[in-house]
Amino acid sequence: MQLQFWQLKMLKKPSFTDRVSKNVQDKINMVIPEKVHDVITLTIENMIKAVLFGAKYTTSKSPDQTASLQLRESHVKKQISFYQKTASLEGAVTGAGGILLGLADFPLLLSIKLKMVFDIASLYGFDVKDYKERLYLLYLFQLAFSSQHHRNDVYQIVSGWQGYSNSLPDDVTAFDWRKFQQEYRDYIDLSKMAQLLPVIGAAVGAIANYKLIAQLGDTAMNGYRMRRLSQLKILKG
Repeated sequence: MQLQFWQLKMLKKPSFTDRVSKNVQDKINMVIPEKVHDVITLTIENMIKAVLFGAKYTTSKSPDQTASLQLRESHVKKQISFYQKTASLEGAVTGAGGILLGLADFPLLLSIKLKMVFDIASLYGFDVKDYKERLYLLYLFQLAFSSQHHRNDVYQIVSGWQGYSNSLPDDVTAFDWRKFQQEYRDYIDLSKMAQLLPVIGAAVGAIANYKLIAQLGDTAMNGYRMRRLSQLKILKG
């Protein structure tokens, strides 16, 4: 039931507010100089690559391959709770420091998010040393943090991952980093900008990070749950 509700949420059409917000952000992106886009894209690309190719060696140990889905998800929920507390503390510390430390929150939070999804993938029994599994992780990331219109497109890829992954080249440079960084940045800006304000920054940072981790955790759980159930159906079939 939880999975079906999540799938419907991923497939719903963009609301009027979604469309207006997206149009405004697209216009802002058109005004930003090309060199600025290039710098931001390269920065996020290198940061994500560094986390992707490092965090895979420190993921949580996966339960035995015969472990039930219920047991796996009990471990997953504990991990999400742990990362929520970690991100909340990090957001409070950086938020209390004003603009400079507030800006530092972005790469720190990104690292926490990616590490959490690595752990979730491993707990569901997927091999995160595989390039295509790491790419799936990034699609889940986009699914959690993007406009509803883009979410509709990404969900089609995620839900048909087996077929899609078979057509992928084993080359990480083929990933569309610009689209990823724009969708991610545009979404986060709306919920995190107040963290840069003095006095209230600490509270905003703690709450925003806690909610963002919960949102990503829910997306990752359902994304891997969907694949796990699909595998079980194939085995039973």
